[in-house]
Amino acid sequence: MKKLLILNLFIGLGFFAQAQKFAYVNTDYILSSIPTYESAQEQLNIMTKDWQAEIEAKHAEIERLYKEFQAEKVLLTEEMKKQREEEIVQKDKAVKELQKKYFGPEGDLFKKKKELIEPIQNDIFNAIKEIAIAGNYAFILDASGGASMLYTDPKYDKSDEVLEKLGFKN
Repeated sequence: MKKLLILNLFIGLGFFAQAQKFAYVNTDYILSSIPTYESAQEQLNIMTKDWQAEIEAKHAEIERLYKEFQAEKVLLTEEMKKQREEEIVQKDKAVKELQKKYFGPEGDLFKKKKELIEPIQNDIFNAIKEIAIAGNYAFILDASGGASMLYTDPKYDKSDEVLEKLGFKN
């Protein structure tokens, strides 16, 4: 009796799975096909490089000051040593604050990404949602990046449909 119940359960789940419609999209492909996303990424890359160069220059200055201090240390009075050490510590602290301001969890880069990228991602999500509702799909998977699908039938790929819904032709 128990075996029959388990068999019926598996058969029922099989019919349920067959009745569900599914599709997938490749968000990497979609994003790379949207010029505003490419432009936003380029803008973020330029900002990141500029900020990184600024921070590296400040680190180099701190390193220079530290080497000078080490070389002159024997010639300095205790008061001068403390003053130089404090100057180096303050500059190091300022660089760490600047790094946090630019690259921290709530930093300028995070805010700029949110400003530039989030609207594009929301548009994609809304287009996917509309396609899912219109096509009566139970779920739509993302085949890019971390998703691991061993096989995908191209007839279920809705990436071009998402791009079309967003107003882009490929």
